[in-house]
Amino acid sequence: MKRLLSLLVALAPLAVSAQQDSGSYNRALAAFNAGDYDTAAPLFLDVSEGSSDAQTRGKAEYFLAQSFAKKGLPVAAFINYAAIVNAGPSHPSYLKAVEGLVDMQQQLDEQNLIPSILNQAYTDEVRDQWVTLPREVLARINYLVGTVSQRRMRFEEARALLEAVPKDSRVYAKSRYLLGVVLADPRFPGRPGEGEALDKDALAAFRAALSAQEPQVELKATQHLALIALGRLHYRRGEYADASAAYERVPRYTRYWDQALFENGFARFQNEDFGGSLGSLQALHAPQFAGAFQPESWILKATVYYYSCLYDEVKTTLAAFDELYAPMAKQLEPFTREDEDLVLAYNLVASENRRLPRPVYLWIRNNERIREVMRVLERVDAEKRALTGGAWHGSALSRQTLASLEDVRGTLLQVGGTLARSRLREAADNLRTFSDQAEIIRVQTALDEKDLFQAGVDQKALLTRQSLYRPKMPGAAWNYWKFQGEFWIDEIGYYQYTLKRGCPAKTSESQQP
Repeated sequence: MKRLLSLLVALAPLAVSAQQDSGSYNRALAAFNAGDYDTAAPLFLDVSEGSSDAQTRGKAEYFLAQSFAKKGLPVAAFINYAAIVNAGPSHPSYLKAVEGLVDMQQQLDEQNLIPSILNQAYTDEVRDQWVTLPREVLARINYLVGTVSQRRMRFEEARALLEAVPKDSRVYAKSRYLLGVVLADPRFPGRPGEGEALDKDALAAFRAALSAQEPQVELKATQHLALIALGRLHYRRGEYADASAAYERVPRYTRYWDQALFENGFARFQNEDFGGSLGSLQALHAPQFAGAFQPESWILKATVYYYSCLYDEVKTTLAAFDELYAPMAKQLEPFTREDEDLVLAYNLVASENRRLPRPVYLWIRNNERIREVMRVLERVDAEKRALTGGAWHGSALSRQTLASLEDVRGTLLQVGGTLARSRLREAADNLRTFSDQAEIIRVQTALDEKDLFQAGVDQKALLTRQSLYRPKMPGAAWNYWKFQGEFWIDEIGYYQYTLKRGCPAKTSESQQP
């Protein structure tokens, strides 16, 4: 990331030899105030490069960035604001540029480059100056720098930054959610002795995110993530019923519902609700989720059947896993090499690519940081087109800005490629891990079947003597419909299995220690 920040420092306008007369700044400012940004921007560039007065030069650099922002070119504006911020607090427009940079982050929803610039700039030297910024701007800075601290596992620092975001901020819900994630992280310092207190604070943070009201940035998506995080925390604490209740609050067919279904399957399994666990997986394995990459869900399904001693169902489930995911593992092999080019890795997921298994392709593209890279790259390309054909076509301003945009584009491609390559490797590792687990279950199933046979247990007769009953109805307003192989959209998510058990009853002798 240091290389990235150095690159952005180098994106400041390049000097040219021509000196401008003393009236250029006033003419530029008059054009800016009149809304004539096509005229103002080139004049501000000339002043920023030619003026011998540091104050005038600094103000011209700021208004050049402002001109780009007013023209609807937020990436070009961010580049120029970043150059001022990187110049340090001695720049005459430093604090205004910090505010402008935060505004461009909000407009672009850029989560990679700008937070890193703010993180590097937010030092003890400037902290007293930054507290004079508008309240919402400072709140956003604390949140954005907190995200960087969390990614770098500086948990105490992240906690302080996120706790500083006030309740009236539009990023309060996101800050509370991330604060909960930080506090619940097993790597948080002091957790061995303070685990209970940290968990309590994490639960409070998630609940604060869930109780937040509009207007909040991406409120619904943040609250859905908070529900999943709440479920994970309860699960880790062994509070499986509470975990299941949290997962079930994620609305059907929202972006994170498939993840909630999967994790709820584990919570129900641990809570010894085997039928409920299979019901969650039944929904997840419906045709509507045919593009989902969830190899572990099949291992969980086989595990549920294994604990019920339903060995034929175990084998059927593992066969389905092999049919779905074994070809994917082979298909991924060429794309997981250590020397995989980053730009090529990004291009694999930047558009529809049939060389990747579609579930893996969709899983990688669903990564929020990769989506952000794609979104900002589209904005960069749009601004390059606007500069190529606009009023500044062929000018020094156009040439320099296009070069700066291309540098940012190259940096984003590296960031996106790094993320894509990491996800590709993670997908391949997951497939190897769960394939190994499938083999373990397969071998153990065979051993247990052998033990039953040698013990003279007639498992088929054991299962025949058992009856299957309807699952318990949640309430009077619910109807029971027997599943007959058809997936109706209004029923997905409400499945509940009832299971027989193929395990022989333990004798008193076998129960003795």
